[in-house]
Amino acid sequence: MIERILKKAVQSKIGKGKAIILMGARQVGKTTLLRSLFSNMDDVLWMNGDETDVQALFEHISSTRLKAIFGNKKIVVIDEAQRIPDIGLRLKLITDQIPNVQLIATGSSSFDLANKVNEPLTGRKWEYKMYPIAFSEMLTHHGLLDEKRMIPHRLVYGYYPDVVNNPGNEKEILKQLSDSYLYKDILMWEQIKKPDKLLSLLQALAFQVGSQVSYNELGQLCGLDSKTVEKYIILLEQSYVIFRLGSFSRNLRNELKSSRKIYFYDNGMRNALIANFSIIETRTDIGALWENFLISERMKMLDYSSVWCKQWFWRTKDQKEIDYIEEGDGKLKAFEFKWNPDAKFKTPRQFLDNYPDSSFEIIHRDNFESFLM
Repeated sequence: MIERILKKAVQSKIGKGKAIILMGARQVGKTTLLRSLFSNMDDVLWMNGDETDVQALFEHISSTRLKAIFGNKKIVVIDEAQRIPDIGLRLKLITDQIPNVQLIATGSSSFDLANKVNEPLTGRKWEYKMYPIAFSEMLTHHGLLDEKRMIPHRLVYGYYPDVVNNPGNEKEILKQLSDSYLYKDILMWEQIKKPDKLLSLLQALAFQVGSQVSYNELGQLCGLDSKTVEKYIILLEQSYVIFRLGSFSRNLRNELKSSRKIYFYDNGMRNALIANFSIIETRTDIGALWENFLISERMKMLDYSSVWCKQWFWRTKDQKEIDYIEEGDGKLKAFEFKWNPDAKFKTPRQFLDNYPDSSFEIIHRDNFESFLM
């Protein structure tokens, strides 16, 4: 079994008097992680917020009724808690009135769950975000050499647990996962009337990974106005499908100040949306796949390590560009991503002159592990 980084963090908070909130997209392994923690315990109550009777149970619940339902259970796990109306108030009721119970809630929508629990549970919760399996987790599982050999495969199929654990069935699993993302979560929560438009938008974003995106241009491609495009992108981001990277601008007059790039949290999901699982040796988008992989894995590493920093890309109006920039503890770090170790790249003089204290590094397939560990 692949050991998840968050396991120790969650385990350390059990019994500390606060609710534990575990957020992340469906099928990233939230329930599996919790079951691995409680596999030999019989005082755990599992409840699934996707089930209508569980939703109904919490509709007009009291602390007295909850105590009767929980009985002697010491731990209560509520999966997909965002599906339960007014879940924040329900969780607060449990935390305040039944303090001897360790409450754990999972959810697959940050906008739906976080917005509902943040105010009611202020000061009463530990919150964690879980992603598809990380490169560092696979490295721990079977070693650096084996995982580096698998990178061409990961660039195409990604790191979802079911994908990693079922070699040979990757395409079928990713098709099911992409359907679950689109139709079980986002469309249902927001009652989106035109799912075909959302799918068109996702496909357009998939083709533009690593490139600057324009909401107006995306709207023209998908038949949507720019405000609707922005709304859908925010929903997709808050559902852990994609994330945005803004442009870095500080000194230069010709630096782009409001541009953005959009990446997918998982390469396999991106490739499923465009129905392209060709091997990397034959692909023309290897640069985009490599960039998406490195940035998404870097996001996982930083979050799991509790490292706080700001992240951007850099580009000028005359097309000078650096793929990725971080700023933390007063230090500016710039990175360029190249799949081919022999690829040539010259650091833009404008960047070096205006940010002389910054560091710069080219990340390629022969040295990338230090960037992700």
